[in-house]
Amino acid sequence: MMFLLYLVLILFFTKVAGEASVRLGQPAVLGKLIVGILLGPAVLGWVQQGAFIDELSEIGVLLLMFIAGLETDLEQLRKNWRSSLAVAVGGIILPFAGGYSSALAFGLSQSYALFFGIIFCATSVSISVQVLKEMNQLNSREGTTILGAAVLDDVLVILLLAVMMSVLGTGGEISIPLLIGKKALFFLGVIVAGWFAVPKVMKWMAPLRVTEAVVTAALVVCFSFAYFAEWLEMAGIIGAFAAGIAIAQTGYKEAVERKVEPIAYSIFVPVFFVSIGLNISFAGIGQQWGFLLLITVIACLTKLVGGGIGARLTGFNTRSSLLIGSGMVSRGEVALIIAATGLQAGLLLPEYFTSVVLMVIVTTLATPPLLKALSREKQRT
Repeated sequence: MMFLLYLVLILFFTKVAGEASVRLGQPAVLGKLIVGILLGPAVLGWVQQGAFIDELSEIGVLLLMFIAGLETDLEQLRKNWRSSLAVAVGGIILPFAGGYSSALAFGLSQSYALFFGIIFCATSVSISVQVLKEMNQLNSREGTTILGAAVLDDVLVILLLAVMMSVLGTGGEISIPLLIGKKALFFLGVIVAGWFAVPKVMKWMAPLRVTEAVVTAALVVCFSFAYFAEWLEMAGIIGAFAAGIAIAQTGYKEAVERKVEPIAYSIFVPVFFVSIGLNISFAGIGQQWGFLLLITVIACLTKLVGGGIGARLTGFNTRSSLLIGSGMVSRGEVALIIAATGLQAGLLLPEYFTSVVLMVIVTTLATPPLLKALSREKQRT
């Protein structure tokens, strides 16, 4: 019955911490992330990571990205595809060089250093999405550029990871053309399904004489797209985001959004925020504080500058470029998955795993105040 106590603690303290964060002039999500650290093994130990928390948090991040897709202006996304591509590429080249160089500086071999570069390339905008939503910036030109860049970044990083593991001999028989084919199949599949199947599914299920048929149909689409993405070795959040965009093109957008948000924000999304902090452990970090400080600073700066340069080269002014770069800083669950993959494949030394996890957490914590501050500066100009 411990899971009930965990839910009570998570739901109560995330709301209290979110309110406190807003009173201090910060986005509510920052307080919710910090609560995860306080409640978790690193400080109080009141909530422990486990299958129950993992599964609820996975649903939470899928719903968060589904809602982001619902609220995305597809026309704006189309207009900014060049900027999104430039931001994604800039947000990979510079972080890869920074991660690779920092690992070499601490005496790691070439193979370990190359994998560090991959970890630095990861981006997870689930936190940025929440902050942009709180600031009513999700549908702005900057917001849609960040979302588009994150999708492209995810594809490029997965391809880069597969190539790296193949070259270093740890990925077995990885076929790069097959991997690229899977990505192409995913995008083709969601476009066809979004254009033809989704409207028909919604139209067929909506009139059913059962409770909440419309929102149930939307969730079926969301989780189906997410499963399809995972099956083709894409991140599930990209599938959920695509599902949101598909639903938004139907006449059921407002009804779905109105019903899904209470489901997401009342239970699943708070668990997701807290689960990030539960990964924190300070064991043995005293001997690696210099390494941790270096990789954290480099991780933040390279994404901020790399993504910012991409935005600047495609017509954004300096403040908007920095805002877009800051939206790409969070490594989130994507980097944690890559780090765990590297640990299992022998490309990440166990003694550095805790430092990498802490770097991921710090970049995630740094994103909300960064976005808030730069958004405020942009509005003043």
